[in-house]
Parts: sequence; C-alpha cells; structure tokens
Amino acid sequence: MTVHFIGAGPGAADLITVRGRALVERCPVCLFAGSIVPPEILAWCPPGARIVDTAPLDLDAILAEIEGAHAAGRDVARLHSGDLSVWSAMGEQIAALDARGIPWTVTPGVPAFAAAAAALGRELTVPEVAQSVVLTRTPGRASRMPETERLATFAQSRATLAIHLSIHVIEDVVDDLLPAYGPDCPAAVVWRASWPDERVIRAPLAELAAAVRAAKLERTALILVGPALAGAGEARSRLYAADYDRRFRPGWEGGA
Repeated sequence: MTVHFIGAGPGAADLITVRGRALVERCPVCLFAGSIVPPEILAWCPPGARIVDTAPLDLDAILAEIEGAHAAGRDVARLHSGDLSVWSAMGEQIAALDARGIPWTVTPGVPAFAAAAAALGRELTVPEVAQSVVLTRTPGRASRMPETERLATFAQSRATLAIHLSIHVIEDVVDDLLPAYGPDCPAAVVWRASWPDERVIRAPLAELAAAVRAAKLERTALILVGPALAGAGEARSRLYAADYDRRFRPGWEGGA
C-alpha cells in the first residue's frame, strides 16, 4: 500500500500530469482538497472508490483515513491543488506517514503561477529586465511570515513577484510594492487560472487595487507584478542568436 501525493494542477482537469491521472484511475481511495480540485478529476476514480473531501478534516482525521486504507492494503491518491512543493501542507503529512511506516510517493503538478502566466501570455523572465521569479505570500491565519520575508524586501530586487493567497489585502500589497516598482509598473491579477470562469485584470500597479475591488475578487487569485509583464519588446536572449555557438549548432566547442 502506498499514499500517492498528486499535484492536481491549477484548475483545468486536463492540466494534471499523465502520471497523476493514471494514479487516480487505479487508487481505490481518493482524498482530495475540497472545492479547489475539479470534479472531472474525481470522475476518473475507479468504480466503488472511497472519495473523501478533506476540506473539513483536521490532520488527525486525514491520517485516520490513510491508516484505514493502510490496514486494508488500499492505495491512496492524495490530491492537492497546483503543485505540492509550495503551500500544500504535504510536509507535515509525510512526517506523520514516516512515523507510522506508511510508504508514499510525490507526483508534481502544474503550479498556479505557471497557469497565470499562460493566461497573461507572458514569460516571467525577460533578458536584462528580470531573470528571477519570487513566489511569496502575505501573512495569514494558517501561516505567519518569517521576519526576513517581506514584500518590500523582495521588491527591492525588481524581480517578477508572484504573490499568492493575498488578494484580500490587495491595498497593503500595492502599498508595499509602490516605492520599489513605481506607479506605472505592469501588474495583473488572475482569478481561478485555467478554470472555465477564469478572469484576468491588467493594470498599472497604482491602479491595481481599485480594479480588483471593482471586480469583487476575494479569493483564489494570484497577483503578478514586475517589469517583465510588459513583454519582451526588443529584448533578446543570446539563445537563438545566429552567432551563438551551442551544442546543437555547427561550430560548438564547449562552454555555456
């Protein structure tokens, strides 16, 4: 018996990985994270599967479901939205499984920031404009932020910021970022990225909060800020330059 942690992707059912879908289709137990996992994915569970919404459950109750499956020798598909590497609470579940000697695997998923970038039609890194993407959030009831991790601090880099779980404090976000990015910096909010009812708001940073409030967006939205959102324009990397020698072009003799 194995617990398979699976990143279900940002919303659209067909953005789950092929491996993830195959695991869902063969596991007789499926634990899924509430309304943020699309129902189409649950339809892939095998006939007679035990399907449990973990949204109302605490950690002990989730572990009780897993222990029951372990005792019965039944594999578990443990679905989380997006990708498991950030804000999934997978780590505390894995620690508990290790303590109980229950085996597990991890199958990554498409993260929300990637789906949001796709909705915007933007690359988040642009040569000589931004070569870093910072994934962050603001403090919440479930998790406080370390003192060294502040939006104003990250903003000093002028990297592309992907700010999660923070749409409810959009005014505070804008206030923290304005000194470093300036009022005209490109910004956007993508609500329910990749879902059928996805919505996209684009605005200069100084106008973003008002646009969000006018649209009445309150949750499941990602904030993106940074000069790279303006697009590549005339910027070019060396990757496709005619005189750039590399492994798969004639004349390559090693190097970067």
